[in-house]
Amino acid sequence: MNIGVKVQLAPFDMAYGYEDLLAQRTDVGAVVSFTGLVRDFNESPEVTGLTLEHYPGMTERTLEDISEQAWQRWSLQGVRIIHRIGYMAPGDPIVRVSVASVHRRDAFEACDFIMDYLKTQAPFWKKEHAQKGDYWVKERDTDQHDASRW
Repeated sequence: MNIGVKVQLAPFDMAYGYEDLLAQRTDVGAVVSFTGLVRDFNESPEVTGLTLEHYPGMTERTLEDISEQAWQRWSLQGVRIIHRIGYMAPGDPIVRVSVASVHRRDAFEACDFIMDYLKTQAPFWKKEHAQKGDYWVKERDTDQHDASRW
């Protein structure tokens, strides 16, 4: 399996994984990527930033497990996930998932699946900072509903 997972404090290059997924390959027909960004609103209308915490080792293993599940469900040539932790400001990228496949449908569906499972299964904790104070973000029913599609 061609799976790569990173969890890091530092900002990441938006092209992370793209060249790596295509290196020395001529069997890839599609690369689908998703990038999640910090919004300036959520539970509070004036989010000034967020801090993400994780469980080192367990987080990476969970992301690998989710990627392996996608690998078993779709015909994939590669998966790359990079996820930030620590403090981030509105507009900063939080996560990037890239999936390579022979066909676009497999790449689209696998990328969507990975994000749905990442949101509900990966051990990340998000604290939003707002003008009215800081608060831990609770899981949304919509995230569980999205993951239940699979």
